[in-house]
Amino acid sequence: MRGMQGMMQKMQKMQKELEKAQQEINETEFTGTSQSDLVQVTVNGQNEVLSVKIKPEAVDVDDIELLEDLVLMATNDALQQVKTTTEEKIGRYTKGLKIPGL
Repeated sequence: MRGMQGMMQKMQKMQKELEKAQQEINETEFTGTSQSDLVQVTVNGQNEVLSVKIKPEAVDVDDIELLEDLVLMATNDALQQVKTTTEEKIGRYTKGLKIPGL
């Protein structure tokens, strides 16, 4: 019985640590940049875009596709940072487990 109770306490502690780590990730802001830092996109840990900053030299009315590519590049960079951080912080709790959404 003691072994089972101890295991339950460890699981509850781990669950609290996991929830804390997830909250930290959700509250963290990640800024992705494009080539030459012409575009910056900031997202939170919930993959919500918070801001987009575009330097004036990135805007060329004759080449809107370049600007679109820069925004896409910066957004993907920021989202990759969220994914990497989540894997680093949450991965130690979920080693080998396939939990949807984590």
